[in-house]
Amino acid sequence: MSPTLRIAVVSDIHGNLPALQAVLLDVARRGADIVVNCGDLVSGPLWPRETAELLMQHNWATIAGNHERQLLACAHLPGDAADRYAFDALTQQQRDWLARLPESSLPADDVCMVHGRPGSDLDYLLETVTPDAGALGARMATQREIAERLARFDAPALLLCGHSHQPRVVNQGTTLIVNPGSVGLPAFDDDHGGMHIIETGGAHARYALCERRAGRWSAALIAIDYDWDAAVTKASAAGFQDWARWLATGRARS
Repeated sequence: MSPTLRIAVVSDIHGNLPALQAVLLDVARRGADIVVNCGDLVSGPLWPRETAELLMQHNWATIAGNHERQLLACAHLPGDAADRYAFDALTQQQRDWLARLPESSLPADDVCMVHGRPGSDLDYLLETVTPDAGALGARMATQREIAERLARFDAPALLLCGHSHQPRVVNQGTTLIVNPGSVGLPAFDDDHGGMHIIETGGAHARYALCERRAGRWSAALIAIDYDWDAAVTKASAAGFQDWARWLATGRARS
């Protein structure tokens, strides 16, 4: 095991090409040994084909999120509007690439990456959807809840996840759990497990930079400025006014 390692962690790009490009420029400036991608790559009313084209040029450890699965199901089912938009925009070669992505990956000897939580791409690891969470309908998970979700999982020193779009760094025993937040979509609402709202309160593109020194992991959560007005205009032109609001404000409540 190399004593030092720097990993740039991206997740939940959702086809937001200018946000991804801004993150990659920042990664190049700060430096990283490897870049890893925790899924939900292209689904949404933005630039799915162009984003897939860029991602396929990089030899990153990349896993599938729930939206890869849902997008590919649009070949046989109507699907969600955001998934259908991306499915129709992608080439067959790009769809085939998405279909080959694994559900999890071990990009380093003490690192594991999943999309949602181990065994589920639809359920959060670090958040809990519950009616007692108030107006948002979701809150940060308790230590006991996280432990229960990892009970049958051999957790590594660093566990990377995405899906909730909420940037978090959490200590769980000897494991550091990092959700880098979303590169491309800073807020949304969803009804899986109960109606709830996720919002970061800012329109910035998010990623994480994790570093191992002398066997111990640390993580920095990074927010990057980019031309989100272009993304807002793109979503509005496609008829996705909810996405336009989320992209412009980082909030899912009016």
